[in-house]
Amino acid sequence: MDQRTDLLKVLNHIDPSELCYQDWVNVGMALKEEGYDTADWDAWSAKDPGRYHPNECYQKWITFRGTGVPVTGGTIVQLAREQGWVPEYDPGHEIGWEDEISGDKDNLVIINKNWVEDKEIEAPSETWNPIADLITYIGTLFEASDNVGYVTESWQNEDGKYLPTRGSYDRTAGQLIEQLSKCKGDLGKVLGDYKEEAGAWIRFNPLDGKGCKNENVTDYRYALVESDDMEIEKQNAILRDLELPIACLVHSGKRSLHAIVKVDAIDYKEYQKRVDYLYDVCKKNGISIDRQNRNPSRLSRMPGITRNGQKQFLIDTNIGKDSWMEWVDWIESVNDDLPDPETLDSLLNNLPELSPSLIGGVLRQGHKMLLAGPSKAGKSFLQIGLCISIAEGIDWLRWHCAQGKVLYVNLELDRASCLHRFADVYKRMGLRPVNASNIDIWNLRGKSVPMDKLAPKLIRRAAKKNYIAIVIDPIYKVITGDENSADQMAAFCNQFDKVCTELGAAVIYCHHHSKGSQGSKRSMDRSSGSGVFARDPDALLDLIELEVSEDIRAQEENKAVCRACIDWLNLNNVDWDEDLSQDDELNSRTMMEYCEKKRYYAKLGDLDKAINEAKEAVKIMTAWRLEGTLREFPKFDPVNIWFDYPVHCMDKSGALNDVKPECEMTGRERSMKNLGRKKTPKEREQERKDSFEEAISSANLGEPVTIEILSEYLGVSEKTVRRRVKEHGGYVIIKDKIKRLDRDKTDNNE
Repeated sequence: MDQRTDLLKVLNHIDPSELCYQDWVNVGMALKEEGYDTADWDAWSAKDPGRYHPNECYQKWITFRGTGVPVTGGTIVQLAREQGWVPEYDPGHEIGWEDEISGDKDNLVIINKNWVEDKEIEAPSETWNPIADLITYIGTLFEASDNVGYVTESWQNEDGKYLPTRGSYDRTAGQLIEQLSKCKGDLGKVLGDYKEEAGAWIRFNPLDGKGCKNENVTDYRYALVESDDMEIEKQNAILRDLELPIACLVHSGKRSLHAIVKVDAIDYKEYQKRVDYLYDVCKKNGISIDRQNRNPSRLSRMPGITRNGQKQFLIDTNIGKDSWMEWVDWIESVNDDLPDPETLDSLLNNLPELSPSLIGGVLRQGHKMLLAGPSKAGKSFLQIGLCISIAEGIDWLRWHCAQGKVLYVNLELDRASCLHRFADVYKRMGLRPVNASNIDIWNLRGKSVPMDKLAPKLIRRAAKKNYIAIVIDPIYKVITGDENSADQMAAFCNQFDKVCTELGAAVIYCHHHSKGSQGSKRSMDRSSGSGVFARDPDALLDLIELEVSEDIRAQEENKAVCRACIDWLNLNNVDWDEDLSQDDELNSRTMMEYCEKKRYYAKLGDLDKAINEAKEAVKIMTAWRLEGTLREFPKFDPVNIWFDYPVHCMDKSGALNDVKPECEMTGRERSMKNLGRKKTPKEREQERKDSFEEAISSANLGEPVTIEILSEYLGVSEKTVRRRVKEHGGYVIIKDKIKRLDRDKTDNNE
């Protein structure tokens, strides 16, 4: 379905007979801006036979030439919403990053208009000073250097209604106040004479002195709230009870009040959002707003004027809240959805059920878990393994997982790489993907947005999927604010709470350790950034690397070779059970000698290749200790695991039990460990490469790194950075950016 069809369908939900003239024009402008035809506007306009005139749309259309702040399709969507239209999202529709997410928002109702007591308005006395009203109005709304727009000339249309001309906008507030102060009550001497039947108007936002349209507004300070379908006294009561941040409140001289409300927007786009919010609140609290007044260059009734014998006068200034933000905070706090306090003794005999376990003894459904660790710990693979364990309802490491649907939010890998990882982990775990339908993958590489924007989109996408877990990998892609700021990170982590609460699913995410040696830090203090990261989740699992001795690695190599031999024998259907004892099965030399004798049976598989691959795999295996800090369950004993790419598996032999990570060693033990041990040139070269790799991945949070950024990160000169790039051999410098070489392409070129 194309965008054109979508917007025309939205237009069908708008009744043109309910729109004012300006809104009708805005629809035409929006259609032209979005590339539609005059016929589209004309066909829709014909639905209002009472006001429809043939060819009027075509004559008006050619006058739409665009402005610096064009009317767009969003105006049509907003008008449709105001008439009750609610978008119906296709479940199969992929969410766009600009899609608004609907949900159970606060209704923002403060006042029941049926119970509002009217607030009388005191009319000006016989000693009323109209010039003083106007001076106060201008002085309240404008700075002395602001250009003020006003209109005293008017013209009469066919219906006999007086309408304003463009008016004047060439004088500043300071100049007007000075001249009004000296005019001795003769307003016409300063502003020009006005028709008593029509009155006069004034604009409430400052202009640039070149015109009086929206694009001439220099500061989006105020919005106009006006309603003429209820009693003046009731309007006055509701406006005040709503605590609107009203700078000036003016009596129009007829049946409405004009409230000039502080919105303090930084630009036109924010102004539109704030005015829409303001009008929604007013409407929900009984004030039917005249929405044609929402433009920032709009005219309002000028105080200090008499129209048809009725005074347009200034009622009050600076009432309600002091600022827009203070008012919004107040409105939303009054409408909060926080639960009421509960008395404990009424609950003790009827306690609510605890959320069921997701990971037995570690995490409940609807709770949060953080997996922390250094680079090269394989955290992403560990999370993929967890997704598979939940989908299949099997053990993850040493803990049993509840079975159910899981969403893996992939923010880092391209789609193909991500899918291959899942396939590789399934294969290495020795599992058939019987329940792979329980795993959904949301590939968002290149489309990630801050977590406060992602959370509502995620909630909407996942609302009807019945996920019991959502894995977000990695979170550095969606962090909002300063990682080291406690309050900003608390706000960031609150987004996970929203996801948990709205979906009833556990949220699982990983974070990296801070740079440098972790020394004697506790597990919950190793994560980078604010301590909020470690203290916010219900379960923290922390990985610390173990330095494996040559003896332990030799044991693992022996086991790997034995497994390779047994696999080869089974592959070739050799009946070996009665020939070998259990001790033989654990001795690599014995197993290899036995296999040599059986080579003449071999039709499948290369034994030598299998053994060499097993040995190479052991060389790159890394050992890790997993510690936990839990809120809902007792602390568990540290778990020792091997990262045997691409899976993590338990150390069932207990070989790692006595290995101390550096963070647990005393100073003497660390010194003794390194005493007399001289690193080989190859080890030193590898260390430099590893250090460089880590710097590349950490210096700019995974984004492309420039020479300048890496120089600052490492604390070395740019010349040194260039030398290290050349020494590493796996990167190339292109326009001062350091990029990884594509190995396959490099090999082909060579």
